[in-house]
Amino acid sequence: MICRLSSGWVVLGDVQFLRGYSLLLPDPVVPHLNEMDDKTRRIFLYEMSVVGDVILEITGAVRINYEMLGNVERALHAHVFPRFEDEPEELRLKPVWFYDWENAPAFDASRDNEIMQVIAAVLKRRGLVI
Repeated sequence: MICRLSSGWVVLGDVQFLRGYSLLLPDPVVPHLNEMDDKTRRIFLYEMSVVGDVILEITGAVRINYEMLGNVERALHAHVFPRFEDEPEELRLKPVWFYDWENAPAFDASRDNEIMQVIAAVLKRRGLVI
């Protein structure tokens, strides 16, 4: 877990083939975005975009991909994927699902602690951490 926002929890992804890959998990849990009332939905989507801004800023990524699929896991969760210029040519312009998730670098608390602390600090500076 990185930090708590008003709409939910920011966590680092369980694989880190794209450094800084994070998720926003709503609290309370809902099955999908359309189950949220308008105010809650606006806050969740806004906070998701700010998480993306922060990851873009601190990683040097060239863009952020956002995904909410819900096909396998029936609980809303927003993926925030930084995309980098130095990604392998055959993967750079494709969805992240083309990466080899089975052999990707797994989350490592000692290695990933620094980026988690920086994400939390910048989100706090922007007034989103509660």
